Amino acid sequence: MHFVEVAIKVPLQRTFDYKVEQLLHSPELKPGMRVRVPFGSQKKVAVVLALKTSTDVPADKIKPIIDVIDDTPVLSEQHLALLKFTARYYCYPLGETIHTALPAALRQGECPDKTSINMVELTDKGAKLPSLKGKTQLNLLKQLAESGKSSVTELKALGFTKKTIDSLLDKELITQFIEHDNQWQQRAPTVGSKPVLNKEQAVACSSINQARSFTSFLLEGVTGSGKTEVYLQCLEEVLKKGQQALVLVPEIGLTPQTVNRFRRRFPDTPIMLWHSALTDNERLQTWRFCEKGSCAIVIGTRSSIFLPFLSLGMIIVDEEHDSSFKQQDTLRYHARDLAAYRAYQHNIPLVLGSATPALETLHKAINNKYQLLSLTERAQTSTDNQFQLMDMKGQPEQAGIAHASLAYMRQHLERGKQVMVFLNRRGFSPTLICHECGWLSECSRCSTSATFHKAIGQMICHHCGEQHQVPHQCPDCGSTQIFPNGKGTEQIEEFLTQTFPDIPISRIDRDSTRRKGSLEKALDDINQGGARILVGTQMLAKGHHFADVSLVLILDVDSGLYSCDFRATEHLAQLVTQVAGRAGRSGEPGQVLLQTHFPEHPLLQDLVNNGYQDFARYALTEREDAQLPPITNMAMVRAEGHNINQVMDFLTDLVPVQNVSGIQLLGPIPAPLERVAGKYRFQLHIQAQERSHLHQYLAQMVDYISTSKLAQKVRWSLDVDPIDMI
Repeated sequence: MHFVEVAIKVPLQRTFDYKVEQLLHSPELKPGMRVRVPFGSQKKVAVVLALKTSTDVPADKIKPIIDVIDDTPVLSEQHLALLKFTARYYCYPLGETIHTALPAALRQGECPDKTSINMVELTDKGAKLPSLKGKTQLNLLKQLAESGKSSVTELKALGFTKKTIDSLLDKELITQFIEHDNQWQQRAPTVGSKPVLNKEQAVACSSINQARSFTSFLLEGVTGSGKTEVYLQCLEEVLKKGQQALVLVPEIGLTPQTVNRFRRRFPDTPIMLWHSALTDNERLQTWRFCEKGSCAIVIGTRSSIFLPFLSLGMIIVDEEHDSSFKQQDTLRYHARDLAAYRAYQHNIPLVLGSATPALETLHKAINNKYQLLSLTERAQTSTDNQFQLMDMKGQPEQAGIAHASLAYMRQHLERGKQVMVFLNRRGFSPTLICHECGWLSECSRCSTSATFHKAIGQMICHHCGEQHQVPHQCPDCGSTQIFPNGKGTEQIEEFLTQTFPDIPISRIDRDSTRRKGSLEKALDDINQGGARILVGTQMLAKGHHFADVSLVLILDVDSGLYSCDFRATEHLAQLVTQVAGRAGRSGEPGQVLLQTHFPEHPLLQDLVNNGYQDFARYALTEREDAQLPPITNMAMVRAEGHNINQVMDFLTDLVPVQNVSGIQLLGPIPAPLERVAGKYRFQLHIQAQERSHLHQYLAQMVDYISTSKLAQKVRWSLDVDPIDMI
């Protein structure tokens, strides 16, 4: 009798044994293959972890597998090792970890060999970009001219409809074909024109290309210093060896512009995307192309870290500081940290790039765990942007914009330049207030206010999503004197439209870009010079290249200066630096105005006068004094429930869990936002100097929770290396 150990998607920290009976026409079982097994009254897809000749399960309890799904493993031993490490490190069930990593089609037991993709490309007639009545059709031709052949889904993700694609097919301006899974030709890639590297870029490329084994590089380059060019020239060396590369980007909004640049540089090289807009079949196709070596480069968001590769030669994490790389629910992994483990697994270089490195990454570089490569010169201009702190005390202002700031805006607009106004708060105003009694428009289910959205006449809670009509009278005193309190991007747009009636304005936030392809269309309009004033949230801050933006105005800087989250100042400094980097990318220095009531604040002074690099190193000394991450290691248990006593009892019950040396506990304490969607939320912070001590403690705690009756009465989660304390 033979047995198999399998992982099943269940919220249990264990695996399961099944017996293998003679299955007619079934292949030999191997780790990484999928099987179908009985589980309770259900039939579930499971992944084989190991073959066994004995089991501890009583003979009358062990069940046989139903059938074998695969002829060959869908997960290699190396890939299984990655997933086992992930489950162990983040204290998450292995079955659910594997479920998270696999494409939906494989999770459901479908055949993995869906190896063809619908592609379109320009015909000779379409390459001439004929004049068309339809603007959308012309934009599609321009997109294909820039990116080369593209998958139909990729184009749909950019907002181009099937109708637009079909109309161009009818006009024979584009052609559609099926691209099958063919082994990528491992030969020297065709390389498009490339700029000459400056001295710092050349040193960085040389250092990375000389790495013959696992080495982690931190490419710390000021905004506009040409980090992407370093990536491209390093990837050229990887492709010459016939190896594959993974490029991680923080958000789907960055993938189209990144892939276009990569395809221009490597026109004959198969480059694929991985993000949430792909269909299940396309995700499976990308997975299979990677596994079989049919694509050379994958540009993807955080979950692409789990893709299989036949011959992985390099991993690049662009904007490595970005919080989007951290999954904030279910399996709370950080793609940047898993990239480091995966590069170690494959014995290949890892390149982490950022103008504002996370303190965790910088700490490792300073301690020589990572090799630090600095780019201090901006590629387009030899002069840095000019920062100016705008003291708001006593300043006349409208809609949160000082009159002096408006004067600067007029100067730049009169020169034909673009101006960016940044406020990290969408909606018209954060709340409504009664002028008579002081009533505030609070959310009935959360301990926060409901945001006023004037355009749709709704009060919306940005935490639980509750919506209701704007009240005409105060529910407390009946007064009609209800006014917006505070500023949002919608209000800024309305005010600037009235102030500059002849200037086209574009607002970019989550509300204005809900429709598929709307973000890409807005960005294209900006780059074509259609919009002269850009208003937006942090969606505008991430990696976009706006050549004509010469002035950036940052409103409400003070909101990030005082917070209960010890990372707040780091995030503020990163955000300010990233937003400021959108200016001055056309060859002349840009101007950056920061509106604040605290211009003397040491953080702002350090940031403006010395830059992020100096601020970050000083911030690390503060973390060391306070014994906070990255100097120490942290985990957090979060719990929520409708009954506040049950939540408190659950976390209090965890505190006496067996002692492990070097562990410090804080809590249970209320979450900064104590009530969301009607549920009370509390936290337990766990810190340790040594990583091994922390994980020893967490392993004991998870075992204890698995037997706790209190755990069944609340919703709880464990977050290892949390980055969001709120």
